[in-house]
Amino acid sequence: MPKVLVTGSNRGLGIEWVRQYAEEGWRVFATCRHPAEADDLKALAHSHRSITVHRLDITKPDDVSALARELRNESIDVLINNAGLYLEKYEDVSLDNLRFDDWELTFRVNTLGCLRVTRALKPMVAASTRRLVVAISTHMGSITEIETADAFYYRSSKAALNASMKGVSLELKPLGIGVLILHPGWNNTRMGGPDAPFRPVDTVAGMRRIIERFDMRHTGRFFRFNGEEIPW
Repeated sequence: MPKVLVTGSNRGLGIEWVRQYAEEGWRVFATCRHPAEADDLKALAHSHRSITVHRLDITKPDDVSALARELRNESIDVLINNAGLYLEKYEDVSLDNLRFDDWELTFRVNTLGCLRVTRALKPMVAASTRRLVVAISTHMGSITEIETADAFYYRSSKAALNASMKGVSLELKPLGIGVLILHPGWNNTRMGGPDAPFRPVDTVAGMRRIIERFDMRHTGRFFRFNGEEIPW
């Protein structure tokens, strides 16, 4: 049975990753900050015995270390760094009204959190058959595609994530571990809002297709959920 770990799995894209992999017969380690409050995730786990729910705040080193200890004897075929933060109410900013505390928080989640989890779980990924790390990013992290002066916090944190994971891909390649950086599109979730054109069920299915056809020629590259490559 292949195994996948998903961060930020209590809602939106995260819970859709969990649902689709569980329905395909995978063993799923589903993580979120507050499992006791994750009613939808708990209900999904109740209906699929292959799902276990684990507490993880990716900004807290102790949480990450505790999860790594808990799973130290496991293998993880696909590690999906899905957890992220978009402070929408603070993203309509300009140079004159930046909130640096919020900017730093966005970096701690979107950039450092992904790297922290990847480092801690690298031995479990290396012990697996598929050996793949996935970072959920956004086309807004592409410097080439910046056309408006907005979303400074989110854009820069995801651009830093992309650059970091490109570097990680070069470090992990000799170990046979691949890295994919994926853009899921604008989804109809709590983060994306009701006007978003895409549904998680479709975009997660698209990203899973990219994962299924992955080989090391793709490591460190940046793709939309439909398979198109995104410029840096």
